[in-house]
Amino acid sequence: MSAQEKKIDTSGGQSLGQSPFSALDGLSLPKGPAAPVKAAEEKTAPVKNRGRVDILREKMGRGGKTVTIAANFVGIGLPEKEQLAKKIQRACGVGGTVKDGRIEIQGDRREDVARILTEAGFRPVFAGG
Repeated sequence: MSAQEKKIDTSGGQSLGQSPFSALDGLSLPKGPAAPVKAAEEKTAPVKNRGRVDILREKMGRGGKTVTIAANFVGIGLPEKEQLAKKIQRACGVGGTVKDGRIEIQGDRREDVARILTEAGFRPVFAGG
């Protein structure tokens, strides 16, 4: 067999002649549902005014290492604090933990922590030095 005999025709062949959905135009069918609201749009709207959160920078008792602390959360439980801490850790690319109801993030990341807390609906306030 030669190379020309093995080629497959890719020209598209014959057209169908009519649309399979053209018969539906004459029927009085109801319109389809409205476009659904995307889940991403629902999550982007933060909950308004969830309260003040203090953002501190500490070095004492840590061997000279700087730690950013978000403290004084009102009305949220430990699971939500842990979820918020994980989000901050991923955004900053550093480690952290939740101790005594406070979120501790390694390094001086006050601006990043404030941005994420603002997106979550909190009102961050820089406290201390």
